[in-house]
Amino acid sequence: MRVVVRTLSELCITVGTLIVLFVVYLLFWTGVKADSEMGHQIDQLQRQWSKGALARQPGTPATDSPKAPPSYTYGEPFAVMYIPRLGFTWNKPVLEGTGTSVLKKGLGHYRGTAQLGQTGNFAVAGHRRTYGDPFKDFPRLRRGDAVVLTDGTTWFTYRIDKGPYKTVPTDVEVIDAVPRKSGYTAPGRYLTLTTCDPEWGHSHRLIVWAHLDSTQPVEAGKPGALRR
Repeated sequence: MRVVVRTLSELCITVGTLIVLFVVYLLFWTGVKADSEMGHQIDQLQRQWSKGALARQPGTPATDSPKAPPSYTYGEPFAVMYIPRLGFTWNKPVLEGTGTSVLKKGLGHYRGTAQLGQTGNFAVAGHRRTYGDPFKDFPRLRRGDAVVLTDGTTWFTYRIDKGPYKTVPTDVEVIDAVPRKSGYTAPGRYLTLTTCDPEWGHSHRLIVWAHLDSTQPVEAGKPGALRR
């Protein structure tokens, strides 16, 4: 009997140790790797931009109807997002696609939705927890908050109109060109952000919707929303 009890005790300790190690991996190590990868993605973009790969053509005026960018490449970064409400040091790369491997590197653009700044719905997903916790504080977002993005040539400032709205994963109409439940009734230049809910689960989704409020060329400096 003592041998059985001792064996069970040792087994429980071993299982408990493995669970603790898994939690440490989930909470800490994936975050470290994701933060490093997101920093790498932003550095990659900034190197491209500094070489003029996406530079504005001389004499091209900035307008509220920016020229459509080239098609995005799956798994590759094309923009950086800033959300002042989540902290003035909060910035994340936006990559094309929402596959598991993509969302480990940053935020993911839903393929088939509008491109940045264009008519339609520019929809983006991000993890709430794990892999850097990019949208950990998603519930803090409020109407009027700015969501600012840049593609290296233009600053795009969106303003949140509604959210966070809670729904189920099968509710794909939230990323329609005119999103269901958003309050929008006509085509426009919209932004949708999505993440999981509850914080450590994925049974539901949290959604916010925003409209394109303004654009300006990067040469003009940071938009007001990013100035302290």
